[in-house]
Amino acid sequence: MDVRLAKAEDLGRVNELRKQVNDLHSEGKPDVFKKGFSQELQDYIKVIYNDPEQKIAVAETDGVICGYAVLHHITKPENSVMYVRDYLDIDEFGVDEAFRRQGVASSMIAFIREYAVNNGFHRIELNMWEFNKNALAFYEAAGFSTYRRYMEMFI
Repeated sequence: MDVRLAKAEDLGRVNELRKQVNDLHSEGKPDVFKKGFSQELQDYIKVIYNDPEQKIAVAETDGVICGYAVLHHITKPENSVMYVRDYLDIDEFGVDEAFRRQGVASSMIAFIREYAVNNGFHRIELNMWEFNKNALAFYEAAGFSTYRRYMEMFI
């Protein structure tokens, strides 16, 4: 398996994986996520790809892209409450359903860690939806810990 930064010709396949993630989200949290994968969502991959503050990592095995991650450099200035924050955010992360539990996600996290170190980041963050228990278990096993939580109350 090879994990690398995406090329322009990879974006169609990345969108196929993004659709799987969108489907998972729209089933798990239908009050937030819309079903389907609109042309606007499909086209947005080009915005991400062309943004100098973002990178797309892909995992490839036997010529098939089986995982992807959108990496976003975030800088938040210091304010009266918080110090400056500069970190690498995993904005999107997905592994093809047919390739799950085969080490793809772990290989991608290893690549992201190395990418972060090589680019001077000292922190990697991500957010995930509480309904996705499998993702939570994976991220915790990979070394992530919860430091902030969003909660909701329906009225």
